[in-house]
Amino acid sequence: MQNPFNILEFYTVHRGKLVGYVKTIVGDEAHAEDIVQEAYIRFSAAAQERTFSEPLAYLYQIVRNLSIDLQRQLHRDQNRLVKDAESALALLQEASPSVERDIMAKQDLETIRDLLDTLPKRSRVAFEMHHFGNCTYKQIAEHLEISIGTAHHLVAQVIETCSEKISLD
Repeated sequence: MQNPFNILEFYTVHRGKLVGYVKTIVGDEAHAEDIVQEAYIRFSAAAQERTFSEPLAYLYQIVRNLSIDLQRQLHRDQNRLVKDAESALALLQEASPSVERDIMAKQDLETIRDLLDTLPKRSRVAFEMHHFGNCTYKQIAEHLEISIGTAHHLVAQVIETCSEKISLD
């Protein structure tokens, strides 16, 4: 079924306001752009199947749902990272670790130090600001002049790399 209006033209007219709307929800322009593009793809596909009585309302509903999904995903990722970090710290800070565990922890710490020295400066700074400086992703993003999503991604990537390196050793 073909809609009686030009979908791309309709999207182009409303794109700026959609990005602004999503940005107020997710707080990041890069994520907002991605969400609006994904919404266009979904809207376009749905428009091939049916005609909308209120296409703009439908498009806003798509971007709202995608924004909420992204917020949930980022929250889950953040919680997972916090739990992983807390578990690692709990092992390192155990009151009376065994000699073997103490040696393993020291080796892991040395491995992490060596790994941090090999990371790109931006990744290392983001990780250190977050884990040693207790900075928020927003503060990291402002300091490094990147998006909040990129700051989150950099920290998560370093944690994942460290975890993989420790489990391989």
